[in-house]
Amino acid sequence: MPQENVFDRIVAWPRAHVLLVDALAAAALTLVCAAVSAGAVVGGSGAVLVNVLMCAPLALRRAQPELSGGLVAAAGLLQTVLTDVPQFANVAVLVALYSLAAYAAPWASRGGLLLGLFGALVAPVRYYLLEHADPVTTFAAALFIAVLVVATWLLGRLRRASRQTELALVERARLLEVERENESRLAATAERQRIAREMHDVVAHSLSVIIAQADGGRYAAAADPGAAAQALGTISATGRQALADMRDLLGVLRQGPGDERAPQPDASQVLDLVEQVRASGLDVALEVVGQPRELPRAVGLAAYRIVQESLTNVLKHAGPAARARVEVRWDPDALRLGVEDDGRGAAALVPDAGAGGQGLVGMAERARLHGGSVTAGPRPGGGFRVRATLPRAP
Repeated sequence: MPQENVFDRIVAWPRAHVLLVDALAAAALTLVCAAVSAGAVVGGSGAVLVNVLMCAPLALRRAQPELSGGLVAAAGLLQTVLTDVPQFANVAVLVALYSLAAYAAPWASRGGLLLGLFGALVAPVRYYLLEHADPVTTFAAALFIAVLVVATWLLGRLRRASRQTELALVERARLLEVERENESRLAATAERQRIAREMHDVVAHSLSVIIAQADGGRYAAAADPGAAAQALGTISATGRQALADMRDLLGVLRQGPGDERAPQPDASQVLDLVEQVRASGLDVALEVVGQPRELPRAVGLAAYRIVQESLTNVLKHAGPAARARVEVRWDPDALRLGVEDDGRGAAALVPDAGAGGQGLVGMAERARLHGGSVTAGPRPGGGFRVRATLPRAP
């Protein structure tokens, strides 16, 4: 954990204690101005009171800039009545004007500028023109005060722009943090869905083969012990393969950075899949058209899972004595897959409550993920058909 900079701590403390800092600064300025007015040769009877009234409201210049600016402006106008000379506390007017421009509402900022320009006209007339009848000095003083007022107000506006930029950056950082959290949450959700599809494909296919073999072996046990033994062998092989697939899938969940030890099936293993299903007793024909080509790993896995799910549905829904046909067409632009059967095709449309909607929906999701598509429905003349297209360059 990086050590906190001492300078950063010193700068952060005044920002966290704005009211206390302003109150201490206002108290110090009040004491200085009151002492100067009390020790002045010509100060007027109300000089000390005016200095206190003008400086004390600066304690609220950032917490309540509108209230602070109004009180300072009122005290400044009171100064023209109670004093015979300009007071040192007039510096508080500039501080209040800066605070209005930097921290107050827009209407208060513009109002402060107008009051400052009004004071730039009133003060010279009160203290120079009426007292000494000197128009040149009066005009010069008015011009100087007006320039000082405008410059102070512009500095406050620059401070306001700087604060707004800082707040915008802080808000942007917060939004980016929220966005990262949302992306992490969405990525976790997508990964859970992917794992659910993988689990469904592995478990549903393997269990369908095991159940079909177990039923066949049970019926053939009395009449043909050899067929029953063959069915038990197929059950054993399928169970081992399912166990290996489950270990690979769980290995992906456990792997760390750089550990890519879990191989996944691809389109080149469709032949082995068909042989496995054929060994379970389903009459499956395979037709491969075109020259096999190398596919991205994710696309190859999607092709394998689509064929696997389609054959699993044939085992579950087509009924006894059904025949299936698998077509793998390697076109130049895409890999096209087809799985159809002549069994009870309409039964495949009934949602499988135990699958949680992971069957046909999962196939469509896999294809869309890689820019492809899946169509499924009853085949004319009976049976069910699944067609999938997976572009080579999604």
